[in-house]
Amino acid sequence: MAGGWTNDGAVQEQIDNSIEDAIQRARSQLPRGESRRDCEECGAPIPQARREAIPGVQLCIACQSEHDKEQTAFSLYNRRASKDSQLR
Repeated sequence: MAGGWTNDGAVQEQIDNSIEDAIQRARSQLPRGESRRDCEECGAPIPQARREAIPGVQLCIACQSEHDKEQTAFSLYNRRASKDSQLR
C-alpha cells in the first residue's frame, strides 16, 4: 500500500512501536520487592488484603487511583506517530 512519503511497512512499524511502548510502561509500573505497610506517598496504612493480593505494593488505593489517572492522561499521546497520523 502506498504511504505517500513514508517507507513500506511504516504503518506497521508505528503500530509495533506503540504496542512496545505500552508494554514497557506497564512492566515498569509492576510492583517489585516487598510490600510496604504504609503508603509511600501519603503514609496511610495499606490493608493486609491489598498487600497479599499485590506483592510489592507501594501505594494505598487512593494514591494508586490518582497515579493511574495521571498515567491514562499521559498515554493518550502517541510519541512515535507521524504528524499526518496525529491530524486524523
